[in-house]
Amino acid sequence: MFWKQFFKSTPRVDAARELYAAIVAQARQEGFYAALGVPDTLDGRFDLITLHAVLVMDRLGQSADAKTRDFGQIVFDEMFAALDMNLREMGVGDLSISKRVKKMAEVFYGRAGAYREALKAGDDKALAKAIARNIYPEGAPKGASERLAKYVKDTAAKLSKQKESDLLAARVSFPNAPESLK
Repeated sequence: MFWKQFFKSTPRVDAARELYAAIVAQARQEGFYAALGVPDTLDGRFDLITLHAVLVMDRLGQSADAKTRDFGQIVFDEMFAALDMNLREMGVGDLSISKRVKKMAEVFYGRAGAYREALKAGDDKALAKAIARNIYPEGAPKGASERLAKYVKDTAAKLSKQKESDLLAARVSFPNAPESLK
């Protein structure tokens, strides 16, 4: 973290960092792993962070205000800066960091496209299939993909009702994480 002293932060960057931290906190809720069987692995955690980040960034991107839409890019940049830092802290060598981050970005965009397409079409089955394919590569527990798809739809709806000023100030409200497959 010593490198932060060399870069000046701005209130928007600080807010984006806080919003990303809220996304991560939501993605780490125990219910996703215990109740829905999301693999509690680096990949499983990355997939849930991606899922929540896509929903938040899409909400920001729907704004009529260019500054709000641009804030989504700042959140994205902060997300990948944090992922880069996490890889370094895990001991990934400098020579392979850029390749790993590039792969993570490709995965992010692929998943984002699948989730966005299904949400835009209002296709619950397509959303559940995208979730099963991306979050449960080894197979989902019975009903888990559908339950997570419902959570995603509920989250998108809840985010759509949140004030942009709250999101820009890193005040985001997510639905409760699922506690069971019921």
